[in-house]
Amino acid sequence: MSIFALLAAVPIAASPLQPGAFVPFAPQSPEVQSQLQGLGSGSVEVFDPIARAQVLAAEISRTWQGTYRAFGGSAPLAVKLVFSSLTPVGQVVVLRGTMTLGSLSVPVQGNLNAKSDQLDLLTLGDTSSVGAEPGGQFQGLQGLELSGWTAPRLTTPGGRLELKPAGMR
Repeated sequence: MSIFALLAAVPIAASPLQPGAFVPFAPQSPEVQSQLQGLGSGSVEVFDPIARAQVLAAEISRTWQGTYRAFGGSAPLAVKLVFSSLTPVGQVVVLRGTMTLGSLSVPVQGNLNAKSDQLDLLTLGDTSSVGAEPGGQFQGLQGLELSGWTAPRLTTPGGRLELKPAGMR
């Protein structure tokens, strides 16, 4: 069947639409104007996560100190985190540096989301001697200040990392 036969069979579909023929829409009516005004108040996001990522990369302290405590009941370990580079990539700050857990130093790499302050930090060395099994990661929802060690297996309890910029207590 050709397109012309279909159009002839359905005359309504082929006829030009008249304004207001199917939906009684009057953009100047008070009801429509009040709904449009309600949409305009606060619906536009003015936060710029890309600009915040650039500011964070420039202003984040390069040295952090704190403690790590494994949930298995071990004593807390002193932690020092030193960033060698903080690079903004879109709305994310890419973190690279070294973490010292007790007497063990390992390279770390991670991402800090400038919009949500979510942190994902991977240790790139064997940290099993301090209760952080290889393959896990530190995840935080408050930037660098408070993170949890998410172990790669359910049988490993994980831990808690609390950091402050160096010089703050």
